Amino acid sequence: MVVDLQSVSWRRDQGYILEDVSWKIKDGEHWALIGLNGSGKTTLLNMINGYIWPTRGKISVLDKRFGEYDLRELRKSIGWVSSSLQEKLHSNEKAETIVLSGKFASIGLYEEPTEADYEKARSLLHTLGCGSFMTRSYQTLSQGEKQKILIARALMASPKLLILDEPCTGLDIFAREQLLTTIEHIARQPNGPTLIYVTHHVEEIVPSITHALLLKKGQVFASGTTSDVLTSAALSDFFESSINLKWENERPWLQLMKE
Repeated sequence: MVVDLQSVSWRRDQGYILEDVSWKIKDGEHWALIGLNGSGKTTLLNMINGYIWPTRGKISVLDKRFGEYDLRELRKSIGWVSSSLQEKLHSNEKAETIVLSGKFASIGLYEEPTEADYEKARSLLHTLGCGSFMTRSYQTLSQGEKQKILIARALMASPKLLILDEPCTGLDIFAREQLLTTIEHIARQPNGPTLIYVTHHVEEIVPSITHALLLKKGQVFASGTTSDVLTSAALSDFFESSINLKWENERPWLQLMKE
């Protein structure tokens, strides 16, 4: 079991940010986590990474039960790509250096990489279509190129779980589709990580995403295979608007209907 949350709640002040959330992710599955702003997605991710402890409930990640295992060690097996990470990086560093820092989970490179580390970083950069700008400084890259660098950085440590937290934010439609092609490629790797793809745009869900969890106001609204969860009726209830959902090329496309 990659992720196992059992009746997890997290309370802050007088209210619950998450309440009675249960979620199981098995090896071989890739999940989309879908919710509007304020639904509790970030809190849930912080909990999976062990940065927040549940008010009640049980958590196991990669078969390691919280409270019985060093979470600092666990995080070495989890890659997390988020917009907040971009703000922390040293923007004048080369793309290759930022990727190498992923092995050590550090902001900046303070340890000497081995030749094997350099070879792996360059291989990842070429695989993700970033080979042509590995020597450029991070600040000169486009938003889409930066996201690919962050994904390469996360893969540097060979994580068993890769969390992509709204990776298409700020991208134009062409850069978005290029990045989604990259993500689809990662998901299809036979020995690749389990993916959790976080978004509130269902059209970003690529064919390799097998399951979806809808999170609303801190509670699980629906959970299951993408084809079962992502329907016009379910999403109309979820978004509280009239939704028409169509599947084309194994991807869902949402249309907001006029009342």
